Amino acid sequence: MDLLHKQLAKTPRALKRGLSVLYDVLAIATALYIAFAIRLGESYEFTLSADLNTYALTTVISVASFIRLGLYRAVLRYMTYQAIYTIVLGIVISAVALIASSFFTDSFMPRSVPVIYVFAALLLVGLPRLLIRNLVQISDVMQGEKVIIYGAGVSGSQLAAALQLSPDYQPVAFVDDNKRLHNSTVRGIYVSAPAELEKLIERYQTDKVLLALGRTPRAKRHEVVKNLETMPVQIQTVPNMAEILSGRANLNDIKDIEIEDLLGRDPSLPDHKLMAANINNKVVLVTGAGGSIGSELCQQIALLKPKTLLLLEQNEFNLYRINEQLRDFKEDKEVPLQVKTLLGSAADEQLVARIFRSYDIDTVYHAAAYKHVPLLEDNKVEGLRNNVLSTWYTAKAAVEYRVDSFVLISSDKAVRPTNIMGASKRIAELILQAMDSKQQHTRFCMVRFGNVLGSSGSVVPHFKEQIASGGPITVTHPDITRYFMVTSEAVQLVIQAGAMGSGGDVFVLDMGEPVKISDLAKEMILLSGLQLKDEHNPDGDVEIHYTGLRAGEKLYEELLVKEECERTRHPRIMRSREEAMSWYEVNAFINTIKQLDGSESNTEIAKLLQASAIDYQTQQPLTPQFRRTIQAICEDSIPTAQASS
Repeated sequence: MDLLHKQLAKTPRALKRGLSVLYDVLAIATALYIAFAIRLGESYEFTLSADLNTYALTTVISVASFIRLGLYRAVLRYMTYQAIYTIVLGIVISAVALIASSFFTDSFMPRSVPVIYVFAALLLVGLPRLLIRNLVQISDVMQGEKVIIYGAGVSGSQLAAALQLSPDYQPVAFVDDNKRLHNSTVRGIYVSAPAELEKLIERYQTDKVLLALGRTPRAKRHEVVKNLETMPVQIQTVPNMAEILSGRANLNDIKDIEIEDLLGRDPSLPDHKLMAANINNKVVLVTGAGGSIGSELCQQIALLKPKTLLLLEQNEFNLYRINEQLRDFKEDKEVPLQVKTLLGSAADEQLVARIFRSYDIDTVYHAAAYKHVPLLEDNKVEGLRNNVLSTWYTAKAAVEYRVDSFVLISSDKAVRPTNIMGASKRIAELILQAMDSKQQHTRFCMVRFGNVLGSSGSVVPHFKEQIASGGPITVTHPDITRYFMVTSEAVQLVIQAGAMGSGGDVFVLDMGEPVKISDLAKEMILLSGLQLKDEHNPDGDVEIHYTGLRAGEKLYEELLVKEECERTRHPRIMRSREEAMSWYEVNAFINTIKQLDGSESNTEIAKLLQASAIDYQTQQPLTPQFRRTIQAICEDSIPTAQASS
């Protein structure tokens, strides 16, 4: 079979077509002879010139119709049902040509001969092609990696069809939760219940399961993944039909399980009116436009058709990258998007003033900030100056130049902060609340949320790199937990929260259940088809090393300073009720920050922060109440009837 595969691959295409035509000429003659022999019950010799003319005309017309129908353009390896239809149609045309030829040449032609000829020609012309196609495909499949497909629905069926044409994979079994599909076959592949999966893995000696779950809710996907992760297989997935139809992916784009599937949480549907309220046909400024959140903000803002999108970024490469992404988007979508790149820091007061003076800005999304906790612990003054002063300068300019809306991207680390990153974000929140109380035009608000998946510095890509290199995975503490959210959903909620702001609002996003980082690491190891190496399994593949909490790091993150919040019109956005600093206190604190020159000790910085109203703590309290979810807090807070929209 391998010899057939190699020989077909080496044969030139023109020679293949020539041999196909020659074969069909002989097949038509043989089919015609068989038809006469069956009809007459004895052999029949084509001796008369009329008979020979009939055969010649039938052959010429048949071959011409095959060429016209594209039969010789079809590649045997990829012959589909359309090619079979072409063969049938070509044979019918050939039979009609036989009848017409016998009439014009006045040759002997019993009425049943054309009917018998059709069936004989189908066997001689069509059957060998199908046999060769199947032999080639079987040869391809036998060379591929054996895989089990979880999901025998539309996505699974189409995936199996694609893989059967691929030399890389060999689908050997289907598994599906739908009992009605059990003990049936799809694409010639048997469908079993999930309970049979371990036996199937052992029988076929496979180490890979492909998820073809289509539009299955993420909670159900999470349940499936949790059931599979204890088995000695690598779990991968294929895109859903929405991504395929939109052109963002192909059916055979097999990839590792998305970390989103481990969260078991479906993204919320955006309110399109809220999304467009502060953006459509407006001049929008995004500070920190090249960062993880800033770049996603820019891409989603571009979809909402702003009048002008201003990108402020101090990192040249990041600014170049997001500008190129927006240029590609503009060309693909053919939208009249006007983008202005502004290279510089939001902590540069003169630059910020010049930007606001030069452009009639309607909306500001302030995402510029240093955010890596350990780095800022080693560079406390610079962390404070950058994160605090950038907010101060942009907020002052927004008031002076009468910007309509100003949205701060805040962090859960701002709640009872134990590090400089969190402290600077909390101070930034208080600056905006104080600024909001001094004027009436600009609506200031801040949106507080936790970690976003895949951002720079996120544990997820870091864990993937460590697993790929054989480990170990480094985790700071066995009990450390964090809130996680998909970047695209977080940004959508930020935009919608900004549209709901009335002034001085602190919005908190529903981040779902907190995730224990050690559990996340274990799941990622198992989903890679590897085993956790620990005292219970010393022969495992990847182990976890606990390195101890880093300076300023919390075990648990919180989202509220006080356990008071109210619902909004969006189910995953809540408004927190918190105390603000006075304008006098904010001014005094800003002046102190400006006077820092970097010579201050850690003790002096800690005293400065502890003297402020941000509830700065140098040690992490380990109370379990921090692990409560936002939903539970809201249920215990003010009644729904009092909640504003």
